[in-house]
Amino acid sequence: MALDLQVNGERRRLDPAPTPSTLVLVIEALAYNPQLVVAEHNGVIVPRTQWANTEVSEGDNLEIVTIVGGGS
Repeated sequence: MALDLQVNGERRRLDPAPTPSTLVLVIEALAYNPQLVVAEHNGVIVPRTQWANTEVSEGDNLEIVTIVGGGS
């Protein structure tokens, strides 16, 4: 079964969708490293401790921000 989402303002389709479609599994299916991102689900920043309990549904909006280190 496929899952259509808005991810960072772009339409994305996961086919097949992870089962269950929890935020952590969706982030991994989108090829992000869960340890290096911050996630917003339908306008709410979700604490990493809640990712495994946050269900992602058809048409949901995700904003995924990658943490970038560096500097001099």
